[in-house]
Amino acid sequence: MDYQRDTAHTILDEAYHCAMAFIADGEPRVLPILHVRVGETVYLHGSTGGRPLLAARGPNGLAVCLSVTLLDGLVYGRSQFHHSANYRSVIAHGTAHLVTDEAEKREAMTALVEKVGRGRAAESRPPTRKELAETALLALPLREVSVRARTGPVVDEPEDYALPHWAGVLPLRQVAGPPEPDAGVTAPVPGYLRPAHSPWLTPATMAGAHVRLEPLDLAHTDELYAAGDDAEVWRHLAHPRPGHRDELAAIVAEALRAQHDGRRVPWVQRCARTGAIVGSTSYYEVDEARRAVAIGHTWLGRAHWRTGINTEAKLLLLTRAFEELGAERVAWHTDIRNERSRRAIERLGATREGVLRRHRQRPDGSWRDTVLYAMTADEWPKAQLTLQEMLRPAATAG
Repeated sequence: MDYQRDTAHTILDEAYHCAMAFIADGEPRVLPILHVRVGETVYLHGSTGGRPLLAARGPNGLAVCLSVTLLDGLVYGRSQFHHSANYRSVIAHGTAHLVTDEAEKREAMTALVEKVGRGRAAESRPPTRKELAETALLALPLREVSVRARTGPVVDEPEDYALPHWAGVLPLRQVAGPPEPDAGVTAPVPGYLRPAHSPWLTPATMAGAHVRLEPLDLAHTDELYAAGDDAEVWRHLAHPRPGHRDELAAIVAEALRAQHDGRRVPWVQRCARTGAIVGSTSYYEVDEARRAVAIGHTWLGRAHWRTGINTEAKLLLLTRAFEELGAERVAWHTDIRNERSRRAIERLGATREGVLRRHRQRPDGSWRDTVLYAMTADEWPKAQLTLQEMLRPAATAG
């Protein structure tokens, strides 16, 4: 057997499940099962009533064959014969034994939970003695192990290269979707379930004297709905006013999907004085290569208009863009009818660059002209002083 230790460990650790083959009643059986590697042992998770777990109770254990495969791509040849797949695979043979030591079982169970998210064991209840007794683990030492893989391009016959058919590789990868919290969950999505993005696409928490910007989460839905329960708040936004909480939850979910896809960086705005969530804002049109970003999708409950919250939120967002991310340009887009928004953007020190005619459709179906504003890195120092000066009289306003 060819035991490429590091490669085998990588494949076993990347895969979340495997197929375990064994003999029962003289017949071959294959069972999909969860696994985790701890050192040179693979632990297999199952129920105490499962057939392989019962068979492994004996002194001789259970002879098994373990197979793990990661499919990395489909290979399309010019001939049907040369179609193939790129993959990485581990096959392990050996005798699996039932884990009876409680300490070993707890260690393996913790490792299994940590595999789905580093830090998850500390953020979930550990098993009780009863639950531990109802869970069975098989331990399989990694002694007879084979690693097999196929990588690379199409390998066609030389005479087939003149054929007019498309040939190549279609890469495949496993991609996590946006987390979907269970009913009643109020805790924010943990960091290990959030997609790994560059700092440009990461909603870092920012705090000032008037406002705290926190990453948007579905758990914020109820407070956001209460803050935005006002027709005037939604008059110029891309969505109509939510008629009930579930409609706002759908808007929040849409923003989180855009974040997951790298198209938007959403925050909630929390009043620093009361701790209440009072609105939302975002980066969007993030272009790290050109060092540009837009600020928008912004709304604030009417009770917090004309306070220091909106101004300081923009100061925090601009400071992050220009001083932490190294942006060269920050843009705003607003409905030409939204005079209040246009005045607010102009007060920030942004320059009006033009009007995008029939740029977007309003919720009522009409087409809006969008006014485009922008601020460049060389304009930022003056704008920063202006914003700081604007906040001074707001210090007692909220």
